[in-house]
Amino acid sequence: MAKKERIWEIDALRGLFIIFVVIIHLIFDLEYIYKIDLKLPNIYYFIQINGGVLFILISGISITLGSRCIKRGLFVLGCGLLITLVTYFLFPEITIVFGILHLLGICMLLYPTYKKLPSWVITLLAVPIVILGYVFENKYVNNPYLFMFGLTTEKFNSGDYFPLFPHLGYFMIGVVLGRLLYSDKKSLLPNFPKNNLIIRFLKFCGRHSIWIYLIHQPVIYLVLNLVFHE
Repeated sequence: MAKKERIWEIDALRGLFIIFVVIIHLIFDLEYIYKIDLKLPNIYYFIQINGGVLFILISGISITLGSRCIKRGLFVLGCGLLITLVTYFLFPEITIVFGILHLLGICMLLYPTYKKLPSWVITLLAVPIVILGYVFENKYVNNPYLFMFGLTTEKFNSGDYFPLFPHLGYFMIGVVLGRLLYSDKKSLLPNFPKNNLIIRFLKFCGRHSIWIYLIHQPVIYLVLNLVFHE
């Protein structure tokens, strides 16, 4: 059986976004840990807060192109829980309670519950999830266990936070986009010169994005410690 060809632009975009994540976390460490004022424009902080939505949309598209979503979801969620454990012991003040890997893992596990629904129904479900997520941002609750839905107490803190509301909605919109754009599971840009060095590097990063995510922060922390060691 011939090996199924990967859709190169999905890998490349995922690779580009994971590089952005690495850069954002590097800047965060410089500003938060080493107190270096980089004087970045406001547009950077807007991208820092909202850029994760693009990664989630790509993940939603990708789930429609593959299989074994339960197995992959459990793996990604397990990686998220590992990050929670590590940050709890190393950086307790910014422990990652429900970050992007927790979110994506649960989104993948939920996918089979609605994958057979028509796209218009999925869209009707996704839109209020997105809207409610932004409504929840300005609400506080007394129950400390609703954080995964976007409802937090005033004292809640997480170094990386991607609650199901609104982000599950974005993931579902990605599912709809995947159905519309990749119904035949083939590249939209088959004739693009995709074998140049830059695209190959982005594709590599995209295919290994979860491993890059897992190791990039310890590597950044180690390098910065060496650079700023007195």
